[in-house]
Amino acid sequence: MKQEQDIIHELSSIKDMMQKSSRFISLSGLSGILAGVYALIGAYAAQLILQPFHYQESYWIDKDKIDIVSIKLFVIAASVIVAASSTGIFLSSRKAKKRGESIWDYQAKRLMFNFLIPLVTGGLFALTLIYHNAVDFVAPCTLLFYGLALIHASKYTLGTIRNFGYMQVLLGLLASIFIQNGILFMAIGFGMMHIVYGIYLYFKYDIKTNS
Repeated sequence: MKQEQDIIHELSSIKDMMQKSSRFISLSGLSGILAGVYALIGAYAAQLILQPFHYQESYWIDKDKIDIVSIKLFVIAASVIVAASSTGIFLSSRKAKKRGESIWDYQAKRLMFNFLIPLVTGGLFALTLIYHNAVDFVAPCTLLFYGLALIHASKYTLGTIRNFGYMQVLLGLLASIFIQNGILFMAIGFGMMHIVYGIYLYFKYDIKTNS
């Protein structure tokens, strides 16, 4: 019996070593939760800024006001991205340290490279939509490309990230149909779904690391 237990333990150790060598598994569930909270705060702030325009016809809106609103929305979006990225790097670094791993190893570089290609492409495409005054499609665009980025990078990290990416893509397609509810869909995708998935990752992976 003891020999069988030793074999099982050895096989489990080999499996863990293979997983560490091929995938970046130090993602923090808590960082996902906080990223969702930041996104909800940002969505609420954006809603407050846009609320006065919901009752005006577009041809009555002063162009200077539109430019100011665009700048404010950009600042909100940039603040959310910086806060979420900083939190993610800090918490993932702490988790990697507990696991005796490097936060910026070969696996992490592959993950970031494959994640950023679709994400940066989507960000640039969203800017062209704003330039052509097609702002209603910015929300579905960001959700779709974010989902594709997650799917593209999932092979270099936790497999469950792929399912999260599928959900973001589905939400982006729905947002492209109901384009007048862009902020709501972004709040669901970048806010609520991040919180729910972050909680799932925390209880599935983080607690084991902390114990």
